[in-house]
This record gives sequence, C-alpha cells and structure tokens, in this order.
Amino acid sequence: MNAMVGEWLDVGSVEDVPRRGARTIATGQGAIAVFKAADGTLFALWDRCPHRGGPLSQGIVHGHAVTCPLHNWVISLETGTAQGADKGCVRKLPLKVEDGRICLSAQAVAAGPGA
Repeated sequence: MNAMVGEWLDVGSVEDVPRRGARTIATGQGAIAVFKAADGTLFALWDRCPHRGGPLSQGIVHGHAVTCPLHNWVISLETGTAQGADKGCVRKLPLKVEDGRICLSAQAVAAGPGA
C-alpha cells in the first residue's frame, strides 16, 4: 500500500525491485516504473517509451539504461532521454530511499507524465 510520508509517497521496499529489473506502481496518471540497476542504483520513470508508448518496465535494464521491448529504443534511466540517433524523453521522477523504503515525490506523481 502506498503511504504519504510528508511530501513523499512510500511505494514499496527496495527489496521488491530485482537487480536489472523493474516494478510498476499504478497511479491515476498512469504507471510508474521503478528500476534497479546491477549496481543497486534506483530510478523512477513514467512507464511509457517516448517512441510508441511501450512499457519500459518490461524492457532489459543494462548499465543505467533500459531498452524498450517494442522497438529497441534505449532510454537513459538517469535522464529519461532516448540514446543514440533516437529522439524523445520520458519524465523521470524524484526518488529517495528511507529505511529501505522507496519514496517518490508526491508532487511529481500528482503532476503526471506530461508535466
């Protein structure tokens, strides 16, 4: 269950996200994908590739990037921008970890993917 902690939304345990994988959080604005890189770094992006809306959470995580499962666009987890010759950007959400819990900016979640 998601709980508000000040201006942050608790969305789950760090342990719930597999290394080189993702977990999704459903919101009224759409799905958010929380990714964990092989080095344990966590990232949160809206779960829609800027190309054709593919589910980034189902892509392959490599380094600090994810490859969209639909058309192989590579998206930076650090910035949300498409890499290489591809153009586009998916909005990244502020994320912090407190006591092993993943917290997202409540304001960014409420603003939605197009803000």
